Amino acid sequence: MSGVQLSVDEGVARIVFEDEAGRNAVTLDFCRAFARATRQAVTDPAVKVILLTAKGRFFSVGGDLADMLAHVDTVRDHVHEMTDLFHVGIRHLHHAPVPVVVALHGMAAGGGMSIALAGDLIIAGRSGKFNSGYTRSGLTPDGGLSWLLPRLVGPVQAFRIMALNQTIGSEEALRLGLVTKVVEDADLDQEVEAMVAMLRSMPVGVLGALKKLTREGGDRSFEAQLDIEGDMIARRAANPETLAILRSFLSGG
Repeated sequence: MSGVQLSVDEGVARIVFEDEAGRNAVTLDFCRAFARATRQAVTDPAVKVILLTAKGRFFSVGGDLADMLAHVDTVRDHVHEMTDLFHVGIRHLHHAPVPVVVALHGMAAGGGMSIALAGDLIIAGRSGKFNSGYTRSGLTPDGGLSWLLPRLVGPVQAFRIMALNQTIGSEEALRLGLVTKVVEDADLDQEVEAMVAMLRSMPVGVLGALKKLTREGGDRSFEAQLDIEGDMIARRAANPETLAILRSFLSGG
């Protein structure tokens, strides 16, 4: 059982983790399905928003340690195969040409934390929490966590979170800038759907362009970013949909 399902409807690609019994653990089958689902989502021209949700009490507990031990004689190759596929999925989300929304409830640990933080907008229920979990097991982070977390909270806080495996609750996650908004668990679905509807209503391509600016801007100089901003806004201004919106705005429509 892969535990990952994809559906596309009205411009929204919904990727659902549904292995409730396995607490949505990251296994080899999960990684295969995750890579496949994200590839389909980012290459479908009809998709305007990607939404990640999970069934059950856990978003994802991360890697299945028992599965690793079951392959002890070939564990290095087994883990390499898993991470290669897992990282394909993470790359798809990071470079997606559309915004990625994550609905977080329950624990997102290890690889589950990496997946959640790959989102552009993360709406957390009160039960939402993070735990790196890697070093407790003698492992180091993957799924881009060692790159993402320092950029979100700074290197000092990132090292604390990953070294000490401290559980970060939803309110602390909001304070640290790990999530966009915290709501009551009972309101999570409604809040997420409202966010998705708002994003879906935006002009085609503009949020992908914004994502590219913000995701990649930190690796460039200020002057280089200005040049890219100038080129991008000029191209957006020449877009037929943008011109139609501007004309409507000026005419009071």
